[in-house]
Amino acid sequence: MPAVTGRGPARRGVLTAAASLAAVAATTTGARAAEPGERRSGWTVSWATAQTAPMEADTVASKGLTNGVFRATVRLSAGGGVRLRYGHAFGSVPVLIGPVTAGGRPVTFGGRRQAWLAAGASLTSDPVDGLRTAEGAALTVETRLPGPTGPLSFHRNTHATHTVDGVPTTSVFLLTGVEVTGARGPVVAVLGDSITEGVGTPDDADLRWPDQLARRLPGSAVANLGVSGNRLLLDDVKFGPGGQSRFDRDVRSLPGLRTLVIALGVNDLQQAPSQTDPALFLAAYRQLALRARDAGLRVVGATVTPFGGWTRWTPELETVRGSVNRAVRTGRIFDAVADFDTALRDPANPSRILPAFDSGDGLHPNPSGHAALAAAVDRRHLL
Repeated sequence: MPAVTGRGPARRGVLTAAASLAAVAATTTGARAAEPGERRSGWTVSWATAQTAPMEADTVASKGLTNGVFRATVRLSAGGGVRLRYGHAFGSVPVLIGPVTAGGRPVTFGGRRQAWLAAGASLTSDPVDGLRTAEGAALTVETRLPGPTGPLSFHRNTHATHTVDGVPTTSVFLLTGVEVTGARGPVVAVLGDSITEGVGTPDDADLRWPDQLARRLPGSAVANLGVSGNRLLLDDVKFGPGGQSRFDRDVRSLPGLRTLVIALGVNDLQQAPSQTDPALFLAAYRQLALRARDAGLRVVGATVTPFGGWTRWTPELETVRGSVNRAVRTGRIFDAVADFDTALRDPANPSRILPAFDSGDGLHPNPSGHAALAAAVDRRHLL
């Protein structure tokens, strides 16, 4: 697989918001950003998802629930003790959460079985008494919502099967993270689009490239913050705030995070209105890298993947993609580069995904393509 280039460790920055809260809870003074191998607290993210606001067509999320039960089964990366995080980023009214169980055990919030999740806020549970999970384990979380909740912040498609009131769904409602105490390797978040989210892989197979990356790195924790349709430069009513808009909420809030992988840009090219100025892409990458370094994170940037077989591909957009990728590879924007373009492209036709890696639509890789993406991320640049 192609090599990944880098330019040394990221500068140490200020604590993330999550780390600051942990420091306050521990009544620690003189806090600083963690060095590699350290933990800002005993907790790290193990599974996470990013939220969007529902559209009218998203029936459950847009109407909300009354006396509803949402049951999610999520695949953890790292294991250990467990606590849960809920979020209502796009809510307009508080939602009563609970009772909740995780792995069949009761979950409490400040010692109580129910708690209010404020609109626009997050809610973190107590450690789940008696529950320890294995690395790579599946964890089932059952959340009762007395309601009426009103519209629910959610993730539309996790490419895994859950249930709401007993009906199968691939959506996740309100639950945004599972945090653990047992991560002993890299703690990584991926800010991405549908390719990161898992389009092109079968549901319930855990073959998304962040899943495969986690399996390559024993003891690591990898948070998949991919949102189908997400852009680097623009927000979208259906696909949510772009990468720049959602960075603070989706990335900085994660406990124990050490490295951010940025894998955005192809939707800025292929979705209307197409963005055709390479300078705008590079300026946005620089801003994300700056904000990540200020949070004490190492930043790995991914080149934009080929999409020559996709319906909206044009030679003009291919020229823009090539310009952006050359600057990412040769510039000093990121601390390291994962060359996703080289990992996926067909050497005989570099504007297209290699047929063995193509899911069939020319844009999204199949499971073998996802494996190639995972292999293109160098472990040395995640530590």
